[in-house]
Amino acid sequence: MITQTKETQAALNPNAAWELLKEGNKRFVDQNQTDRNLLTQVVETTTGQYPFATILGCIDSRVSAELIFDQGVGDIFSARVAGNIVNEDILGSMEFACKLAGTKIIVVLGHTSCGAVKGACDDAKMGNLTELLSKIRPAVKAVSEPADAAERTSKNIDFVNAVAEKNVRMTIDNIRNQSPVLKEMEDNGEILIVGGMYDISNGKVSYM
Repeated sequence: MITQTKETQAALNPNAAWELLKEGNKRFVDQNQTDRNLLTQVVETTTGQYPFATILGCIDSRVSAELIFDQGVGDIFSARVAGNIVNEDILGSMEFACKLAGTKIIVVLGHTSCGAVKGACDDAKMGNLTELLSKIRPAVKAVSEPADAAERTSKNIDFVNAVAEKNVRMTIDNIRNQSPVLKEMEDNGEILIVGGMYDISNGKVSYM
């Protein structure tokens, strides 16, 4: 597969970029990854980078965006933070990636059995983690079922995964509400802002 160039990046529209990610995840699941010379790509990107996608994912060691979407050096911007939440630093990074560096799609990628989401479900408190988990708590409150408080903990994996999906959707809303730059680009059809959930049990990404 070729290394992205200014010309190949410019030729992609947002929907085509989305398809590239979907195709890459299918290759990953099928164990049919593209044969790349990564060191050659290192050399080819020395004078510039032209990624086609920006992916906001969790720091979870099992959810490396480059691997699960079968992408190479210079293909994607990867922002990672526990619970795939946004703050002004991440929003600024996304604005750079899309407005200045030309990426065509933003994917907010949650995953099953997310430790940060579990912590938010249990209202865990510890140092700076307390503030981070507070950004996920609105998703916990937004998932209405089950109503029984005893079932609304990290021990209920179905509840955890429902909160993780809701958190992805709410993060997408936060991107649109907190970044006029990205909202305008989406409204103009310059980028897509989409969500996905990675299943840690089988490697598949489902899309929202």
